[in-house]
Amino acid sequence: MIYIGTSGFSYEDWKGRFYPEQLDKRNMLSYYAQRFNCVEVNSTYYTIPGPSTFAALDKKTPAEFRFAVKAHQEMTHVDSPEKSVFDAFLRSIRPIQESGKLGCVLAQFPWSFKCTPDNVDRLREFKDRVGRIPTVIEFRNAGWIRDETFNLLRELDLGFCSVDEPQLKGLMPRIAEATSKVGYVRFHGRNAAKWWQHEQAYERYDYLYSEEELGEWVPKVRDIASKTEHTYVFFNNHFQGKSAENARMFAKMLNVPLPIDIDKPPAAQMPLGGE
Repeated sequence: MIYIGTSGFSYEDWKGRFYPEQLDKRNMLSYYAQRFNCVEVNSTYYTIPGPSTFAALDKKTPAEFRFAVKAHQEMTHVDSPEKSVFDAFLRSIRPIQESGKLGCVLAQFPWSFKCTPDNVDRLREFKDRVGRIPTVIEFRNAGWIRDETFNLLRELDLGFCSVDEPQLKGLMPRIAEATSKVGYVRFHGRNAAKWWQHEQAYERYDYLYSEEELGEWVPKVRDIASKTEHTYVFFNNHFQGKSAENARMFAKMLNVPLPIDIDKPPAAQMPLGGE
């Protein structure tokens, strides 16, 4: 099964583009979940919320909805992660794990996380600490693209995150690979001019894919899906709702049905009251 959604959903600059202008922020997820069947939660990279937060998110989504949750930065961006951080993170996501809505955990490692024996050990330790929870690894450094890496991920039952991003030196190439029962693809946009040189972080993700560009990924995603039980496709080019627009576009290209007719104007689709 292929799930298609966006990286994050709580964006004020989506109002009038994806959300109705007057939609209360508390109702964003309920509205979103009527239009997509999954979402990637990125806020957990910065802060590990209490379990009650995920319990609340669970209540706002239907039974078939799925969450992918990004690992906290102290799990992926420090040399010697503390077990207590993993424990807190796993407690946090337990409500959606118990409800069956946890698709997987996304562990995004920084560009400085290079392919070395020490870092191979860190991947093994990461797997030990998350246990049987489905987990996907996103590398930022192209040095990991080798057969040994894919074999290691298969050995550890860790998924590989395929990415689409500017083809700049040292960044990941557009390779589609499946190494576990979970397939994963992230579209970051191709704004090469703003990738390294920007005043605001959102500028990096100010990019709208064309149908031709997304067409390159149709056979790749279908191939990943043929080798996995669940494949998640997330668009991270979130500036002004571009990710939602491209997610809709890509779903049509793949013939993946979405919950409702999301081509209707936002104001015509959902009452503003209630959650």
